[in-house]
Amino acid sequence: MANTVSVNVNCPYCKRSLMDKETQLLDKPSIKVYIEQGESRGAIHLCSVYGCYDHACDLDLSDESIAVFSCPQCNKVLNTTELCDNCGAPLVSFNLDIGGKVNICSRKGCKKHYVVFEDINDALKLFHQEYGGFINEI
Repeated sequence: MANTVSVNVNCPYCKRSLMDKETQLLDKPSIKVYIEQGESRGAIHLCSVYGCYDHACDLDLSDESIAVFSCPQCNKVLNTTELCDNCGAPLVSFNLDIGGKVNICSRKGCKKHYVVFEDINDALKLFHQEYGGFINEI
């Protein structure tokens, strides 16, 4: 994918990285978290490229099901009390390593996600990391 932005995220609780260099999607490290649906628990690898919905999962998730996401290091639940504007399911939150956060919907098939930056400089840092000197030319 040309002109993509890849995010690096960490757990909002233990602050450890959720990036998995061993499992790559679109030639970028994936975001690895645990996922639960009913009595089943496994790992899911989410694409770290913003806007990409590719993933690899140990579980066969049913369409439109809501999953509980947790950190693979501290096991804290990453689902929040904030609800998706599109479908009403809980949002899942990850911290950006440069500041801010990424929120995704916990319902399979819902494409709602967004990035919130604490400071506009954090957004510029992300684009600078991805595109180098391009930001300096604006």
